[in-house]
Amino acid sequence: MWKLLFYNRDSWRKVKECKLCGSRSVTISEVIGVCVNCLRERPKEATDIAMKAHVLSRKKLSLPATPPKNPNGIRCGICDIDCIIGPEERGYCGLVVNKDNKLIRLSTAKAGFLEWYYDPLPTNCVAAWFCPATGKGYPKYSIKREGEYGYNNLAVAYGACNLDCLFCQNWGVKSLVNDMRYMLSPEDLASKVNKKVACICFFGGDPSPQIAHALKTAKIALKRASKENRILRICWETNGRMSKPVLSKVVELSLKTGGIVKVDVKAWTPSVYKALTGVDIGHLFDNISFIAEKLNERPEVPLLAISTLLVPGYVDEYEVRMIARYISSLSKDIPYTLLAFHPDYLLYDLPPTSIRHAKEAFKAVKDEGLRKVNIGNQWLLGDYY
Repeated sequence: MWKLLFYNRDSWRKVKECKLCGSRSVTISEVIGVCVNCLRERPKEATDIAMKAHVLSRKKLSLPATPPKNPNGIRCGICDIDCIIGPEERGYCGLVVNKDNKLIRLSTAKAGFLEWYYDPLPTNCVAAWFCPATGKGYPKYSIKREGEYGYNNLAVAYGACNLDCLFCQNWGVKSLVNDMRYMLSPEDLASKVNKKVACICFFGGDPSPQIAHALKTAKIALKRASKENRILRICWETNGRMSKPVLSKVVELSLKTGGIVKVDVKAWTPSVYKALTGVDIGHLFDNISFIAEKLNERPEVPLLAISTLLVPGYVDEYEVRMIARYISSLSKDIPYTLLAFHPDYLLYDLPPTSIRHAKEAFKAVKDEGLRKVNIGNQWLLGDYY
């Protein structure tokens, strides 16, 4: 499994076989081991097989194979993975340890593990087609009516995650937590917000495990921007698995600054979600509903955006249709971006998303009534299956 962590055409052109039903296809992953039909129809058996890949993935990163649920442990409470960490155990994200019956957080409001860079606006993020960097929300939330060309986004990639996505394109950031050179204080990070920075986007990994650091950074940067009478938006790219108290603070910051909470929904079916991410689906959709309750408080710029990666063979028309149906029940104007997949991390044996797959997914989403739908990474699409 570990020989091919790179784009290898031979791997994804190969026909593979489901270990349960015996079906064969180029869109069945040997890494996952089972097909999507078995994940839906035989969820217990199928996820038991799929979880073997996560055990290997986590072992390589020296992380717990599953979220700890020790009856004698202490609840972390930062995200809804809901780790209950026993003595000398480590939380699923790797940043929380139980030492002498006290939780020690390796990332705090004083220092976090991260990388940062300036990303010229408008960027290629999932909200790029409607965010204030395009001029939407001018003059309250955008600097220029015609778009914020010449300005930057401060992109902050946090080095930890509370999921274990087999297709993660940023899987390398998880190693940052083992290198003190990547530790930065909120003050130092906020100092990177110069007059050419119009927004900060916290992503990763995921910002959830290091949320205290992100919130403190945002507070410092916003205070400076306010003194200088400058626009500064706070945005998030997240898997949506924050605890409700944390999510409330995240939403509040984005709401008042013109920022966007971008939630990446991996799948609809719980067993498919677990096969891809290594964890249960939890309160993901409840959290999306919570954010959606605030939509009418700022109609100028969408507060919430949803994205889904079209993983061949697994995130099919059914998965996106059901996600879209749920989103549509909240608001038909929530933007939804469908992202083309490319082989990465452990899912090197699946092809990039096909044009047909993307078109079927797009139609399914539109059929469910959503008005704002986009296909991202279109250059990756092709006639692969």
